[in-house]
Amino acid sequence: MSSSFKCTENVRGVITMNELYETKYFCNSAEEWRAAGVEQLRLSTVDLTGVPSLQNLHRGVEFALQHRERGTSVYVHCKAGRSRSATLAAAYLIRLHRWTPEEACQKLASVRPHILVRSAQLEMLRRYHQQVCGQSS
Repeated sequence: MSSSFKCTENVRGVITMNELYETKYFCNSAEEWRAAGVEQLRLSTVDLTGVPSLQNLHRGVEFALQHRERGTSVYVHCKAGRSRSATLAAAYLIRLHRWTPEEACQKLASVRPHILVRSAQLEMLRRYHQQVCGQSS
């Protein structure tokens, strides 16, 4: 992440959805993020077939909401930005706006048409929605 991105977007948090081996040589370590003034939360999720756990969706959304309260931004990433990170971003929208999983995914697709939330990920978002909104979708 460039320093200009950090400044203009006020990014002070990063949620890494990758497993450690995926980022070992290509992304900042937790220590490097910390030295740059950025807090990292790693929510390891297997690429392609992986589904973020319900617990990790809660952890990631809480992390993002804490940064929102401070007036700072969070950058959520995985390898291609299509599935794992999109699932967490959808969970955030569900919590923030009380949208259904389908509404959250439609909103994401309207700004990032290449997202791919698979059926197992959508089912996890439905479980998350039921927990945070208290109703079935």
